[in-house]
Amino acid sequence: MEQFDGDRNQMLQRAREAGVENILAIGSGTGPGSLDCAIRLAEQHDWIYATIGIHPHEAKLATESDFAELELLGKHPRVIAWGEIGLDYHYDHSPRDVQRSVFLRQMEMARVAQLPIVIHCRPSENTENAWDDTLEILRKYWAPTGLGGILHCFTGTLQHMRAAVDIGFMISFSGNVTFAKAQNIRDAAKEVSLDRMLIETDSPFLSPVPNRGKRNEPAFVVKVAEKIAEVRGMSVNDIAQATTENFHRFFNISESATVEKHQLHQPIQ
Repeated sequence: MEQFDGDRNQMLQRAREAGVENILAIGSGTGPGSLDCAIRLAEQHDWIYATIGIHPHEAKLATESDFAELELLGKHPRVIAWGEIGLDYHYDHSPRDVQRSVFLRQMEMARVAQLPIVIHCRPSENTENAWDDTLEILRKYWAPTGLGGILHCFTGTLQHMRAAVDIGFMISFSGNVTFAKAQNIRDAAKEVSLDRMLIETDSPFLSPVPNRGKRNEPAFVVKVAEKIAEVRGMSVNDIAQATTENFHRFFNISESATVEKHQLHQPIQ
């Protein structure tokens, strides 16, 4: 993202200093033409991994050559998931039938590549159909693969969380869990099984309180952990440890190798 062009290396250093051990960089970029953006970053830093995918916003821009490129990128050793993919009925930057078609096609490509998927789901303000449609698609077409996935930047209800967990998904919480009007997100963060939880930032967006309105960055994931610890009545270190272990387990990444290699393991204080 261009928001980090001026201080990308410093931003990553701040993340390490905050205790971040691994990052999964979302590789949808700005759409076709930037589909390898996360891979380029992951190739430079062995503690960063990448996804690939076409976001629902850019679904209308997808061409056959883009799908061919994704097929090749899916074989890259730093790619460990496919996404963000899904449905966005809030902005409707792409027609909904096109969003659905591109979503389904990428799910099939992820199945062939044997990669879990990272889901973007955002309903319109007047209806929750995006959740209904997304969960229906996942139940019918993805759950049978057994590959699992992540509901990125969860914004749904307890019902949506439970439905996703039932079909093998992890639930990932971002900075909006700290927002005053996001009680539904905090309710889900309180109830979801600890072994099914991940935390993230959605950088450069959704900066958590007290940085709301400013550019978000990975170091701020500490604030997400703090808020979830508060609503669950746990310590921040316990949340940090659990979500780190969940990440390593879900993606079959050796935590001991990561820590030993970098010697930068720092419990969040």
